[in-house]
Amino acid sequence: MKSSEIRNRWLKFFESKGHEIVPSASLVPYNDPSLLWINAGMAPLKKFFDGSEIPRNPRMTNSQKCIRTNDIENVGKTARHQTMFEMLGNFSIGDYFKKEAIHWAWEFATAELGFDKERIYVTIHTEDEEAFGYWTNDIGLPAERIARTEEDNFWDIGEGPCGPCSELFYDLKPEMGKDDVFHPDNHDGNRYLEFWNLVFTQFNHNADGSYNELPKKNIDTGSGLERLCLILQGVETNFDTDLFQPIIQETARLAGKAYHEKAEWDVAFKVIADHIRTVAFSIGDGALPSNEGRGYVIRRLLRRAVRCGKVLGIEKPFMYTLVSVVGEIMGEHYPELVQKREFIERVVKAEEERFHVTLADGENLLAEVLERVKGEGNHVLPGDQAFRLYDTYGFPIDLTEDICAEQGIAIDREGFERALNEQRERARAARKDVASMAVQTNLYDEININSDFVGYDEMAAPATVLALIKDGEIVTEAHEGDEIELFLDRTPFYAESGGQVADIGLITVGESAIVQVTDVQKAPNGHNLHRAKVLSGTVAALATVEASIDHERRVSITRNHTATHLLHKALREVLGDHVAQAGSLVGPDRLRFDFSHLAGMTPEEMATVERKVNEQIWANEGVEIREMNIDDAKKLGAMALFGEKYGDVVRVVKAGDYSTELCGGCHVRSTGEIGLFKLLSESSIGAGVRRLEAVTGKGAYEFVVSQERLLQEAAGKLRANVNDLPNRIDHLQANIKDLSKEIDGLKGKLAAGEVGNLLGKMTDVSGVPFLAAKLDGVDMDGLRGIADDMKNRIESGVIVLGAAQGEDKVSFVVAVTKDLNGRGIQAGKIVKEVAAITGGGGGGRPELAQAGGKDVSKLQEALDQASAILASML
Repeated sequence: MKSSEIRNRWLKFFESKGHEIVPSASLVPYNDPSLLWINAGMAPLKKFFDGSEIPRNPRMTNSQKCIRTNDIENVGKTARHQTMFEMLGNFSIGDYFKKEAIHWAWEFATAELGFDKERIYVTIHTEDEEAFGYWTNDIGLPAERIARTEEDNFWDIGEGPCGPCSELFYDLKPEMGKDDVFHPDNHDGNRYLEFWNLVFTQFNHNADGSYNELPKKNIDTGSGLERLCLILQGVETNFDTDLFQPIIQETARLAGKAYHEKAEWDVAFKVIADHIRTVAFSIGDGALPSNEGRGYVIRRLLRRAVRCGKVLGIEKPFMYTLVSVVGEIMGEHYPELVQKREFIERVVKAEEERFHVTLADGENLLAEVLERVKGEGNHVLPGDQAFRLYDTYGFPIDLTEDICAEQGIAIDREGFERALNEQRERARAARKDVASMAVQTNLYDEININSDFVGYDEMAAPATVLALIKDGEIVTEAHEGDEIELFLDRTPFYAESGGQVADIGLITVGESAIVQVTDVQKAPNGHNLHRAKVLSGTVAALATVEASIDHERRVSITRNHTATHLLHKALREVLGDHVAQAGSLVGPDRLRFDFSHLAGMTPEEMATVERKVNEQIWANEGVEIREMNIDDAKKLGAMALFGEKYGDVVRVVKAGDYSTELCGGCHVRSTGEIGLFKLLSESSIGAGVRRLEAVTGKGAYEFVVSQERLLQEAAGKLRANVNDLPNRIDHLQANIKDLSKEIDGLKGKLAAGEVGNLLGKMTDVSGVPFLAAKLDGVDMDGLRGIADDMKNRIESGVIVLGAAQGEDKVSFVVAVTKDLNGRGIQAGKIVKEVAAITGGGGGGRPELAQAGGKDVSKLQEALDQASAILASML
């Protein structure tokens, strides 16, 4: 059975059981700082499990792409380790529980997939008699095919929802005969393959370590698609399934080598196949190679795959050519792989080319390090140096070992492993800093209300207070000074969502009370929750009130929101269709738009985008807003915005014939109301993510006025007209350049004269010509030039030069002739000890090194000690 059929059967089966099919979420988590990647099928659904949001349907099913890189070194060496996998899942939020989960798992495995019932084994938690009863009494599974365990069958990640679980295993080797007592670890864990885990989240793990029953019990199950393929396709490893084989066969063609010909090659084939899947999907979801976070994971995987390519004899960039193969395998279910193929290929190829350069640079750097090691008389490369090459430059440790061995140098592997483990611990600790799931709460679930948002058309509206909350409890009234939350039966206040900030304003109770609304958020029940402070009087539940938003502020927000849509479209026209929104903020004073793009925008691109947006404003096109079926909206070409979830009926905002987006926000009636659009800045906020900030309307006018004022001020200081400023600046820069050349020439003459004077002052330290001198008014470049010149004029000797750079900085340069390096006299060692006297440090090559210090008062003392430092080395 093909992987695509297994996936489709899963989704259709659970849809027939009343589940809503939830599309796979992006691998890049939205609004969840606890995760680097989506790493489980339930990860995008955590907001439903902890009660912070209520799903449309309490029954859900998905096929979720996931990334886990904690065992990256095992990929390719075992049958089933992968960095990316698909997790098939079915979930219940307070609906069905253990009985249905167990029954449906059995039905799907045996009736839909045709698994041999006699080859299915299960595990349960030691104390879970309920699950044991369902397996034995309902399903008819013999007790000897059920293993009880404790920790392995209790899902608990710390504070938050948790509970027992039941795992399903398939016997891959029935010919070995039945075990007297089943346990999944029998036969070194290679006989029984876990293919499904049913988690029964029925408890809250509290901060004090205690457990209590959840208000709503949940079901969270996961089954790895790759493992189901292994079973149904009758192969020995995940890499022999149809999810990997086309990639492996194409790699074999590129390499001119056969799969299963050599064990070393097989590892390389598997690593490449796994890593290109992970890289292609992650880039398609907006992550890009970098030196930190997700970007570092992508970079590391790509570089590891490139090194495996070298094992197969592939010396040129090749990974990018495999992106299309991944798309052929997975593109039907994940169309973004096909839609973004060219962009993904471009990113992968650029990263491959960069790594080939890095490998060359790493070899040069290693050569320098080895020269220093041998110059110091050592025969071991320090572990931290090997790790630096590996971690910072991506230089393979095995390649470092090979080069060192050729020169008779060993590697401190213990030190390398120690540095590697320290980095892993830092990363693990960082991941634990943020709680991954909140404790489930049911406060808002107790408030059963109906509330309407009328703010698209009304800036003020009569309303009734349906509920009041103070200090986390429902109350009947609130008094002056109280900070409260409240629900209204109808409200003009927009709740923060889709990047648009919340409205603020007032709620009045006749003339007896005034409540100031400071924030509005969506409650789990979907209604607008107003956060407010009672400024005067008393407000009570069921009171009739007048709710009024800050009208002028809302108008500014609508200008910025519609302008954001126009900006999004303009960026795609100018930069390409790969541009995708990665976040936004629509406020009253400005707008901010984050988007995926590899490079910073040029001034010409910025100007073109700005002009395109303003052309739409000047055209004064009507802004049409309609509700329609989501399929009809997609046919119109409506773009969905980052992080937003949409139902069957969606709101479509159409600005003329230019921009069409799904959006629940507030907008102008025609583009002309925006007035003027002005870009303020463009910057990077992460690997492959750019940020634009802009202003509209009054804000744009005020920005232009302020810029004009600055120009007038600058023109006045330069004694020029505004129109003549460029020419005036060019003239001044040319003068500065000429004067700098003249100064450099004078410095050279002074330095030449200084070298002659200094050579005459050299002394002798145990037979070694030596000079330590303080030079006033000479910067680091000058010191280095003088020292290097002196070294080249003498046959043998040591030169130590120092100079104060202001009141709190000292510079040192040490030069040593080559003949003395062989006697163990290293410039780096001398400068390090000299600089330490002034509270500094530094280093460099054996012949020339530099350092800095902090204590200017000890400059002369440091120079005086230099001769003793040299003497100690002789």
